[in-house]
Amino acid sequence: MLKCLVLSASLALLMLGGCANDPVPTEQLRLSEQAVAQARSMEASEAYEELVRAESNLSAARAALAAGDNREARMLAEQAELDARLAEARVLKDQRQAQIDDLTRRIQRLRQQLGEVR
Repeated sequence: MLKCLVLSASLALLMLGGCANDPVPTEQLRLSEQAVAQARSMEASEAYEELVRAESNLSAARAALAAGDNREARMLAEQAELDARLAEARVLKDQRQAQIDDLTRRIQRLRQQLGEVR
């Protein structure tokens, strides 16, 4: 019984120790950098607070990585990626809305012209 208890306690400590050593989040940082670059290529600017947050979190992730805090670096990099993707989605939404507004103006102008012809 005592052997089983000691073995269980040892196993629990090993599991906890394994969790403390998070792997270096190089792939997540790469994905986050790509997401920020993609948002910028979609014409996202500092006017989009999501892009500003993404860049800030990416910088903080790099700093956490340099400090050896891999878990914090991964979490910040994940948040940066999500914020960058949200900024990209907002850019696309705003572009589509501008297209809709332009088409609505054209339709109104055509209706006015048709009303004048009748």
